Amino acid sequence: MKVARIDVDGDVLEGEYDDGVVTTDVGTFDTNTDEAALLAPCEPSAMYCVGRNFGEKVDQMGYDVPDEPDFFIKPPVALHDPETPIEYPSFTEELTYAGELAAVIGRTTHDISPDEVDAHVRGYTILNDLDCLDQERRTARKAFDGSGPLGPCIDTEVDPVGLEMETHIDGERRQHDNTENMFVKPRDVVSFLSERFTLQRNDVISFGSPANPGLLDPGSEIEILYEGIGTLRNSVTLP
Repeated sequence: MKVARIDVDGDVLEGEYDDGVVTTDVGTFDTNTDEAALLAPCEPSAMYCVGRNFGEKVDQMGYDVPDEPDFFIKPPVALHDPETPIEYPSFTEELTYAGELAAVIGRTTHDISPDEVDAHVRGYTILNDLDCLDQERRTARKAFDGSGPLGPCIDTEVDPVGLEMETHIDGERRQHDNTENMFVKPRDVVSFLSERFTLQRNDVISFGSPANPGLLDPGSEIEILYEGIGTLRNSVTLP
């Protein structure tokens, strides 16, 4: 099943998602029209993001292969809704995209094994790890307002290993890979982080970007597709 959150006249509703149509307890709403706006599918207390986790990306960027997951944290203010334009930050001239698979935690979780992860994860969604590449140090680059577009839904049944992905910018395919090619698979990443942090319901863990993250310009149209989950769409606009 796929689950999404929507805004209907100021009320936040949650329901089953099917290609933009969300069925809730109070009715069915089409986010492809003006009757409802698609929201990020959860509100995390933190977004834990892993880097350097795809072989081709590591080779392309000249990184060393990490011995264990290399991660950073985006704060709650980084959350950004799908379909909502991304304002190009005033403090950068190098805004980049990166299409990533992400897990959504289902309940308070601490120090679990990889075999226990499925019982603690609500499902999987898509994160765009926006990065102001010309800023110094990772936090300044990646942890700003709206730096984590998330959505369009949470798929509660998809297996995170073996998923095809693509990122298209203005209709041109820029990224293509399969989650089978991650150095550290999603269940192992969740287990690793749970040893260090008490994960809360709706926290997000993303698993890194394939090769070819690239620059965005005002007017860019971004589409990030993960097999079985759907497509995260946003455009870029000037403030």
